Amino acid sequence: MISVVGIRKEFGGTPLFSDVSFNINPKDRIGLAGKNGSGKTTLLNILVGNLGKEAGSVVIPDDVAVGYLPQEKNLKSRMPIMEEIMQALSFIKAWQQELTALESELAHREDYESVGYAKLIDKYNHLNERLLYFQPAKLRGEAERILVGLGFDRYQFENPVNALSVGWQMRIELGKLLLLKPELLLLDEPTNHLDIESIQWLEQFLINYKGAVVLVSHDRAFLDNVTNRTLEINNGKVYDYKVPYSKYIELRNERLEHQKAAFTNQQKEVKEIERFIEKFRYKATKAKQVQSRVKQLDKLDRVQVDDMDNSAIHFRFPAAPHSGKVTIAAESVTKFYGDKLVLKAVDFQLLRGEKVAFVGKNGEGKTTFVKTLLGLIEHEGIVTSGHNVISAYYTQDQLEMLDVNNTVFEEVDQVAVGDIRTRLKNILGSFLFQGEDVDKKVKVLSGGEKSRLALAKLLLRPSNFLILDEPTNHLDMVSKDILKTALLEYKGSIIIVSHDRDFLQGLTSKVYEFKNHTIKEHIGDISEYLRKHKLETLKELERNEKSRSEQAEEPVSENKLRYEQRKDLERQTRKLKNKIAVIEGEIDALEQALKEINTKLSHPEEFSEEIRSGSLYKEHGMLEGKLEEAMSQWEILHEKLEKLQG
Repeated sequence: MISVVGIRKEFGGTPLFSDVSFNINPKDRIGLAGKNGSGKTTLLNILVGNLGKEAGSVVIPDDVAVGYLPQEKNLKSRMPIMEEIMQALSFIKAWQQELTALESELAHREDYESVGYAKLIDKYNHLNERLLYFQPAKLRGEAERILVGLGFDRYQFENPVNALSVGWQMRIELGKLLLLKPELLLLDEPTNHLDIESIQWLEQFLINYKGAVVLVSHDRAFLDNVTNRTLEINNGKVYDYKVPYSKYIELRNERLEHQKAAFTNQQKEVKEIERFIEKFRYKATKAKQVQSRVKQLDKLDRVQVDDMDNSAIHFRFPAAPHSGKVTIAAESVTKFYGDKLVLKAVDFQLLRGEKVAFVGKNGEGKTTFVKTLLGLIEHEGIVTSGHNVISAYYTQDQLEMLDVNNTVFEEVDQVAVGDIRTRLKNILGSFLFQGEDVDKKVKVLSGGEKSRLALAKLLLRPSNFLILDEPTNHLDMVSKDILKTALLEYKGSIIIVSHDRDFLQGLTSKVYEFKNHTIKEHIGDISEYLRKHKLETLKELERNEKSRSEQAEEPVSENKLRYEQRKDLERQTRKLKNKIAVIEGEIDALEQALKEINTKLSHPEEFSEEIRSGSLYKEHGMLEGKLEEAMSQWEILHEKLEKLQG
C-alpha cells in the first residue's frame, strides 16, 4: 500500500536516520519502537507530509487517505463537542455537491465513446463509492459510539470544546480520526490522555479496524494487544520484526547474541589467517598459500554487531525517614466544584510502606482526592497526616510547572538545599542530562526530557510518602522499567494514579476504584482488579438479561396448571430451595474465612511475614472472588424461586 524508500533525515547536519526503507501493507498493525529522541515522531511527520527529508521518498497511492494524531494539539473551537467531531466530515457536503454536478454534466453529454466521458464516469464512480463508504446517515450514531467509548458522557455532547482540558480535547481529535476511518492511521502516544477503560475500548477498536495502523506508544500492554509488527529505530537504522513488542524484545536480544557469537567466531578465524600470513610471508615455498589467505581476508564478509543505544536513566530514591504506622487517613471527605459533586463521604487509610493504585475514568475524582489528602484544596471531612510523614508529589501537570526560562541546572538548583547541592550534576547525569545538556533551556526539552527533569526534582529531599499522578507519560520503556524498579525498592508509602497497566503490574498491593463519587477497595494488583472488573460487568449484564427475559414471560397461573405441571413446579421449587441452602452455607464459611484474614491484615505487627510475602493478599483476593460468585448465584436462584412462587 505505502512504500518508504531510502529516507534520510538530518537536524543541524547531524543525521537522525539514514537509508530507511519499509512497506506498510493493508491491515498492518505496526508499533514504532525506540528510545526518546530516536526519531519515531519525526518519522510519523515525514509519513504524513508535515516534515521534509534530505533524501528518499514516501510513495502513497492517491486513493489512500492518511490520518495523523500528534502528541499534543490545543483546540480553540467554541463549538459543542458533538458539532466539533462532526466537523471532521464537513467534506461530505462538498462531495455531495460535486456528485450532483457530475450527474448534471453526464446527463447533458453525448460523447459516450470519448476519453473525457470515461474519465467523468470513473470520477463519478469513485466519489459515489467514497460516499457509500462513509454512509452519512449513520455517521452521527457512529460519532456518539466513539465519544462514549473514549470516556465522554452523552450529557456532555453539547458542552463547548474550549472548556475542556488539553487531555479531553485530544480525545476529540482522536475521535475525529476514528470517525474518518482513513486507510492509514498514524497515532503518536494515543493512550497518554486515556483512562484504563478507554484504553481497552480503543484496543478493541484498533484490533477490528479495517485500515492499517502505525503507532508510537510506551504502553507495553497496549502495543502487545494491538500490534502484529514492530519497527525498531536504533542509531539511525530501522529493523523490521513481524511480531508484537514483547516478542520483538526477545527476538532482538536473540539477534544480538547471534551477532556477537558470529563476530567472535569470525575474529578467531581472522586471527588464524593473519597469523599464517605473518609467519610465512617471507618464505618463497609458501608464497602461493600466503596469497590465497590474503585474498580470503579481502573477500571475507565482515560480521557487524549492531551498536545498541543502552543509555537510560538510573537512580534510587533516597532512604525513607521512619514514620508512624498510619501514613495518612481520610474520614468522610466530600468535595464539590461549585454545584458539581466530585467526592461524597470518602473514607481512606494508607499504612506505612503500603503501595496502592488509584484507577477509574478521568473526571471521577482521583487527582482531586490526591490534592485533598495533601491539603492543596479545600474540602469537607477530616484528613489526618501520620507522625513524621514527609510527602513528595509528582503532579499530572508537573511539566507545566517547570519554569521554561530556566536551564536544566537552574531548575533543580533553585529547590535543592544542603549537601545535596554538591551532587546536582551527578543526579542530573543519572537522568541523562550530561555535559552541555545541563545548560539547555527547559523550553527546548522534549516531553520525555521534561518528565525526567521533573522526576529528578523528586530526589532532592528524602520522603516517606510518594504521590505520583501519571508519572509514566512521555517516558520510554526502559525509563519506565527503571522507575518501577526504584519504586519497588522504595520503603515508604506510595499512591500511584496511572492508566499504564504494564507499569502497575506487580507494583501495588491494593487498587482503589473511583466511581460514582466514592471509592472501592480491591485487594491485589491491577491484573487481579481488571480480571474481577470484567467478570463483575459480565455478571451484571447476565443478571439484567435474565431479569428482562423473565419479566417478558407471562406469570404462571396455578389454577390453569394441570396436575403434572403443579408437581413439576413443586419439584423445581424444592430443588431451588436446596441449592439456596447449600450456597448460603458456602457464603457463611467464606465470610468467616475473610473475617479471619481481615483480622490478620489489621494487625501487621503480628503477621508481618505473611503480609510481606503477599500470601494473605492472594488468599483474600481468591476468597473475595469466590464470595462474589456465590452471592451472584444466590441472587439468581432467589430470583428464579420468587418467579416460581409468584
